[in-house]
Amino acid sequence: MIAPCPTRAEAADAVLGRLAQIVGVKHVVTDTLELAPHLVEPRELFKGRARAMVRPATTAEVSRVMVLCNETGLPVVPQGGNTGLVGGQTPHETGDEIILSLTRLDRLREADPATNTLTVEAGMTLTRVHDEAARIDRMFPLSLASEGSCTIGGNLATNAGGTAVLAYGNARDLVLGLEAVLADGRVLSNLSKLKKDNTGYDLKHLFMGSEGTLGVITAAVLKLFPRPRAIETAFVGLADPAAALKLLELALDSAGASVTAFELMPRIGLDMVLRHAPGTRDPLAGKHAWYVLLELSAQAEHGLLEALGSLLENAMSRDIIDDAAVATSLDQREAFWKLRDMQSEVQGREGGSIKQDVSVPLALVPRFIADAEGAVGARIPGARMVAFGHLGDGNIHCNVSQPVGADKATFLTRWAEVNAIVHAVVTRLGGSISAEHGIGRLKRNLLPAVKDPVALDVMRALKATLDPKGILNPGKVL
Repeated sequence: MIAPCPTRAEAADAVLGRLAQIVGVKHVVTDTLELAPHLVEPRELFKGRARAMVRPATTAEVSRVMVLCNETGLPVVPQGGNTGLVGGQTPHETGDEIILSLTRLDRLREADPATNTLTVEAGMTLTRVHDEAARIDRMFPLSLASEGSCTIGGNLATNAGGTAVLAYGNARDLVLGLEAVLADGRVLSNLSKLKKDNTGYDLKHLFMGSEGTLGVITAAVLKLFPRPRAIETAFVGLADPAAALKLLELALDSAGASVTAFELMPRIGLDMVLRHAPGTRDPLAGKHAWYVLLELSAQAEHGLLEALGSLLENAMSRDIIDDAAVATSLDQREAFWKLRDMQSEVQGREGGSIKQDVSVPLALVPRFIADAEGAVGARIPGARMVAFGHLGDGNIHCNVSQPVGADKATFLTRWAEVNAIVHAVVTRLGGSISAEHGIGRLKRNLLPAVKDPVALDVMRALKATLDPKGILNPGKVL
């Protein structure tokens, strides 16, 4: 008698047993309550299901997991701290995927002050990376609002941006070497500390920004920098984004590389923070239409405050700025940053908020904000544009809050419509529909309309070569 073929579910359950032999029974998670937080992304735009979550502890275990999944065709969704905002780390609703959690790979492999490098595993949180760098009197400059829970592997897989891109670049600019496990389980090990290595293709850049679709990042050699001995922070009130752009030009002319943050905020965003964030207060005596959080950093312990004062006086004399306050203590500096860091979070307390993460050429930021606000307002009267973010690198979070008194659920059904309006302006100005959050599931279907067709062909060819069975984060990016 011929035994019946196992069903797909039975076959998958058998694979889970084999995965348990690799990582240990307790690290193959199937409990509904334990899985729940890993099935939804922070904005709750995507809620999926998964057969299990597998938590390897070493690169060797990741390799063995991928060999098995490739052999059996089991789809894998890599996940770090689950802080991504485009659904790239969220499984689909089918429930036939496994989540590959990297959080147990959190070891410090090496701290090397002589080469200014830190070799860390992918599951280390960004906050801990900062702490490990500080232990050897160095700084790792990547800074994000979610740094307490996001992991360095996720940061690299999404090519995270943050508030320090102006001075130090995106995540991909902060890496010398990388270790990644391919779909078939092979380990690409290039944990080099060399600044100069001209021996062919620089393969690490394939994986940074690929959102886990080409391989699983398991470790990286990170670039470190000297810790600043002086930091000066100013909260500046001004008339409009054009004035903010003039201030940026003046700051770069006078302070150069010392300009390490330049964040733009509208009054409407500040008002939302003051309404909903306890302990915050308006740092300036009068109200202004726009604000800039400006920060200078330097290795010299003296002279930076004077340089900032001179910059602000010059800007005032040219009628570029209207008022400014300089932080006189660490507490005041943190209070200034709280006003910036809470800009996104408080919008949810005002009702529905449709989020945008876009960039345009720096000189066109004022025009972009004006055109986008006008276009959205014409379609949705009363919609409140909260355009804030990293003016220094042209990345604006052009978020749209619902009209006062509108129904939240109804407003959020217009997400695609608002996206189309804002992205039309972005495209017309030669910008990008994703500046730092990635593509994931949220913008996957938008990519063909804005990406060069040849570039898309090359991306598909890379995917087919490195993941011919399509098991790595399927349905994301491409």
